Amino acid sequence: MRNRIIAIAALAGLCVPLAAQAQSAVTTGMASDSVVVTEVGEGIALDQRPAFREYIVRERVPDYSIQQRVTVGTVLPETGVIMYDVPQSFGATTNRYTVVNGETVLVEPRTRRVIQVIE
Repeated sequence: MRNRIIAIAALAGLCVPLAAQAQSAVTTGMASDSVVVTEVGEGIALDQRPAFREYIVRERVPDYSIQQRVTVGTVLPETGVIMYDVPQSFGATTNRYTVVNGETVLVEPRTRRVIQVIE
């Protein structure tokens, strides 16, 4: 009986890593020494990023300067930074984009928090 319980516990322990891999989240950056995870679909997909960068250049989006370094989790100032709608061709999203300190970023408009730095 005891061996059966140990065997079941061992099998359950093997299944946990597989379940963790099935989660729909990706790591998109670092903020304050902790990993920030955003849900898939919240940002610009990896294969869409080159086209999105070209779009930003074509649109001549102004580059805003702020004192701090721009990373995922940075909260942008309430004044002085204009955010723009992400075109539907790059995925349906309620987030906005802008260029700050030379970095194109996706921003959650309600909190003004950077959710993705497009590299």
